[in-house]
Amino acid sequence: MAKLQGTALLAAVTTLTSMGFLMIGYDNGLMGGLVNGPAFNSTFDTPGPVIQGFIVACFDLGAFLGSVASATFGERLGRRKSIAVGVLVMLAGALLQATAYTRAHMIVARIVSGMGMGIINSTVPVFQAEFSPKVTRGLYVCMQLSTLNLGICIVYWVDYGFSGYAGSFAWRVPVILQCIFLFPMLLLIAILPESPRWLAAHDRPDESLEVLRRIKAGQLDDETILALHADILKVAADEAAMGSGSWKTLLQADRIHSRRRLLIACSVQAFQQLGGINAIIYYSGTLFANVGFDNQRSALMSGFLQLWFFVASFIPWFLIDRIGRRPLFLSMISLMAAVMAVQAGLVYQVQYDTAIAYAAGIGGAAMLFVFQGAFTIGFQATVWVYPSEILPLRLRQKGSSLSTASNWICNFIIVMITPDAISNIGWKTYIIFAVLNATWVPIIYVFYPESKGMELEDFDRLFAGEDVVPIMQHTDEEGVEVHMGEIKETL
Repeated sequence: MAKLQGTALLAAVTTLTSMGFLMIGYDNGLMGGLVNGPAFNSTFDTPGPVIQGFIVACFDLGAFLGSVASATFGERLGRRKSIAVGVLVMLAGALLQATAYTRAHMIVARIVSGMGMGIINSTVPVFQAEFSPKVTRGLYVCMQLSTLNLGICIVYWVDYGFSGYAGSFAWRVPVILQCIFLFPMLLLIAILPESPRWLAAHDRPDESLEVLRRIKAGQLDDETILALHADILKVAADEAAMGSGSWKTLLQADRIHSRRRLLIACSVQAFQQLGGINAIIYYSGTLFANVGFDNQRSALMSGFLQLWFFVASFIPWFLIDRIGRRPLFLSMISLMAAVMAVQAGLVYQVQYDTAIAYAAGIGGAAMLFVFQGAFTIGFQATVWVYPSEILPLRLRQKGSSLSTASNWICNFIIVMITPDAISNIGWKTYIIFAVLNATWVPIIYVFYPESKGMELEDFDRLFAGEDVVPIMQHTDEEGVEVHMGEIKETL
């Protein structure tokens, strides 16, 4: 069987990683649409709000544990095998969920499934980044995020379609359907090679070069491929010489600023969750009711909101590698803060049934669409490509795992507190999200460097205060700038 190479190889890698992200969306939205249904409540004896909230949120807790576990074994195991382990754990979790008859059984099953998701979610962004061309790396991550939003959209309408049935199949079928996406992931893993950068970092240079030649087949001449391979080996050797990659390195301010880069990676993942996006994804029906819609209209509007989330995710495809990560971060997070501030005022009008309550309710519904659009354009894609770009090679798996863990634990917190916050403080909930989003803007402006158009190996030099000086450059037939040369240190 001929080995995949060039565009076909990159397409297969992108398909695998995109399916991994689709599973994030599917499982994120799965239980939120089931727990209020008659079938689910009949099976689990109508759990109260606290237990119901924990059944939804314990998946995030499992994903946090899986991400932390991935930090301990992922680098040693490799990208492909780590993803395979995650898929197998998720398959077990799906079967456990679909066969559950007690609350404890369902909670354990959700945690197991979440652990698999945490392992996958920690690894696929790294796998994609290490295969993608530097000039379009952001685009490939945008593709992953579009499939994540597609997963949310698919599962919402699947849940909605089964919501009128009373038999337990109405919630078991949506749960087990995720296996349709998990089995093809195993097939793709079987035909894909390991990341060339992981191979280089683990003293397998010949295999690394062979995979790199397959990736760049038909795009670069062999001289340029050899120069790129030499640069990858040099960075791997430099990081190994200073101990980068050990747990001890995470706490040290070394020459390439490993600690700072880890903090940036973890903070950007925490920021996206604490900004309130999953309060909208998980509880959109509750939020639409909060602005005055009845149950049926709230359910339909939630479905249209998730459909818009998917459609809007195509917009950053055309922006992320053109205008860069920082402009998208700063502009769209500022808009998110403004939207949440406006939303607080609108919900206040609805909550106290003022003379403009009806108009405020319509405006509040519109604000949810604006917020979700701003998030997917400026935050969602960038937040997943950025950590994998800026982390050092030998810290990339550990750092990605820890940053993903920060994402999931903050997700768990938001999902647990949102219903109580809306019930107890109402419109003030949105002020909290407005203040948090506004806080992120100056932090990102001061501490987050631009990463557009850089090879992954360039980031060690960027943080070490060195310059990239190409010997020569040319433009290929598609207008993509290609650099060939060596790296010289600024003295």
